[in-house]
Amino acid sequence: MSGPYITNDKKINGALKPSAATGVPGLDDILSGGFPRGHLYVIEGDPGTGKTTIGIQFLMQGAAQKEPVLYVTLSESKSELEEGAESHGWSLKGIDVYEVLPTEQSLRPEDQYSHFHPSEIEFQDTTQSILEKIEALKPQRVVIDSLSELRLLARDSLRFRRQILALKHFFANRGCTVLLLDDRTTEGHAGQLQSIAHGVIMLERLQREYGVERRRLRVAKLRALRFREGFHDYTIETGGVTVYPRLVAGEHRQEDPEGVATSGIGALDALWKGGIPRGTSTLVVGPAGSGKSSIATTYAIAAAERNEVAAIFNFDETLSTIYQRSLQFGVDLRAYLRSGMIQIAQLDPAELSPGQFISQVRSAVEKDGARFIVIDSLNGFLAAMSGEHMLIAQMHELLTFLNQRGVVTFLVLTLSGMLGPNMSMPVDMSYLSDNILVLRFFEAGGRLRKALSVVKKRSGKHEDTIRELSFSPRGIVIGEPLTAFRGVMTGVPIDVGPSSVPKRAADESDPA
Repeated sequence: MSGPYITNDKKINGALKPSAATGVPGLDDILSGGFPRGHLYVIEGDPGTGKTTIGIQFLMQGAAQKEPVLYVTLSESKSELEEGAESHGWSLKGIDVYEVLPTEQSLRPEDQYSHFHPSEIEFQDTTQSILEKIEALKPQRVVIDSLSELRLLARDSLRFRRQILALKHFFANRGCTVLLLDDRTTEGHAGQLQSIAHGVIMLERLQREYGVERRRLRVAKLRALRFREGFHDYTIETGGVTVYPRLVAGEHRQEDPEGVATSGIGALDALWKGGIPRGTSTLVVGPAGSGKSSIATTYAIAAAERNEVAAIFNFDETLSTIYQRSLQFGVDLRAYLRSGMIQIAQLDPAELSPGQFISQVRSAVEKDGARFIVIDSLNGFLAAMSGEHMLIAQMHELLTFLNQRGVVTFLVLTLSGMLGPNMSMPVDMSYLSDNILVLRFFEAGGRLRKALSVVKKRSGKHEDTIRELSFSPRGIVIGEPLTAFRGVMTGVPIDVGPSSVPKRAADESDPA
């Protein structure tokens, strides 16, 4: 099920019984509160997908709430679990760990079974010892790691299924919330438990041609309760698993924002007939070096001057390059960073998943109160994630979310090529953007100059002239309309009248 998400709290005998919070950041949001208590759940994934980490986080959350909890391990020793916990900065204090592992004595020849299949003795002994431990401890949360061992001991799928059904009823009668971890390393694992379990979470690890592996999960089943469908990215870092729920823009609708965002430069704002409407996205497109980032930074500074938090997500440049560029047109960006009015995140796309990036943008808006967002540039983001699918769909959802929150968003996109009519966009973002500002180089008077023009404004009128763009220590300079030329946007214009290209002042420079 999907839709308006509600809590999974249930009434038991007339009393409200809260869900069991997972202890995994982001996962409770997907499950609408956590795992409904008293049921059995399967966490399924290949080795290395984080099943054990999620299991420990689930038990740590219970231990923090003073609940008795039990970790039953059939594959790893307690010392191995403790080493894994220490790598995350955790302690297993408060978690009972019960080892069901073969001992060294099982290696002796006289202890090898010869007349009976191991399932006839070991399987019964294993399950009986687990039940006795649970009867003695009476835990509210149990993790069993892993089902592969039980499946191998059971000998055949029918016996295994019946045993899991028996365990399910055993745990339900004692009010236990149980996670069964399945590493899918044995034959016949597919679909074995999905019809038995109350819920199933599937973990995946995807290979990339470059950079870190991408991990994602989906809730394949959560019986009779609402959850957030689809794939959700997650990471395993020091501190555990963090899940980044898929953004659903429709859940964040607000009243239509009012007003406009200005740059503080009269001639630039005049191109938009007063400013850029709030709650819209603006695509700033042009060749490399044409001034796209400088214009976006100018708007961010103007937002900070209005006491609005601006967040810049940079994929291409170092922080020192950004600082130096702002100093060249008379602004010390670091002062705004120290005040917190401008935030700059220098991102490495090779170490980032789409869901993780969208989560960072969302956090800047919801937690830090950002009202102005710059993504610089889309080229770095898209190129480094070229193997990913549905990136455009995710960007559409992100922009819709930002628009509905009244945020002004700038998307910087670099064209391939420098001059001529054959420049092209690596990805067509024009239909997603509410506004488009185009920058171009053009040749005039033996110099390479810059021009800019507003070509789209979804709501309201805009100026349709082409003006020269230049930069000086005083900031951005917008010239008069280039009426004496035709074909400026091609890069090689034709002079059709008296030149209107102003001469550069002696102190002018062009840092962009």
